[in-house]
Amino acid sequence: MEPEDPIPLSALEHWTYCPRQCCLIHAEQAFAENMHTLRGQAVHARTDEPGVEAGIEGRRIARAEPLWCDRLGLVGKSDVVEFLPDGTPYPVEYKHGRKREKRHDDIQLAAQALCLEEMTGKPVPFGAIYHASSRRRREVAITGDLRQAVETCAAEVRAALWGLTLPPPLNDKRCRECSLAEICQPALLAERERRDRLAKTLFEPNGEGA
Repeated sequence: MEPEDPIPLSALEHWTYCPRQCCLIHAEQAFAENMHTLRGQAVHARTDEPGVEAGIEGRRIARAEPLWCDRLGLVGKSDVVEFLPDGTPYPVEYKHGRKREKRHDDIQLAAQALCLEEMTGKPVPFGAIYHASSRRRREVAITGDLRQAVETCAAEVRAALWGLTLPPPLNDKRCRECSLAEICQPALLAERERRDRLAKTLFEPNGEGA
């Protein structure tokens, strides 16, 4: 990756969920399927087809809209953008799980909002996550905190992908749901790191190995 290359919007969500997962996908082009990724694909089957239609209350609904933010070097596409009667964009991101707040989802949505603000010149104060399992929306305020999180995340992702440094595995409960667990091998690497620490302290007074 070159420093000026645009960062996919999806990389921000991956980075916030797990930096190692982000680098495996976007730097090493590693990918694998599991039930979570397949459910996600099923949810996105309709939104992946570009199109525009009339919605309720005078809204115009656009699917698979190209998105970009030159200021932050971001690029991607929306699931759905609802344009209010006054032209204000309202991004809606589709997720396959139950309705609950997830920081990485909100950061991805906020990144879409920043793209739409640059593209349309209109403020985007709100968006929504549609949780398919619950069949309910969760409205998200695009706060100053979320906006700063997007900027910080974009800078961290760019530095990691450009520097070609693979972060260490998390080795926590998130790994059990990750489709890249077999590629990442978090438990194996964590055990190797533990053995290395023990070897270094084996002959030190009051060390782990003493």
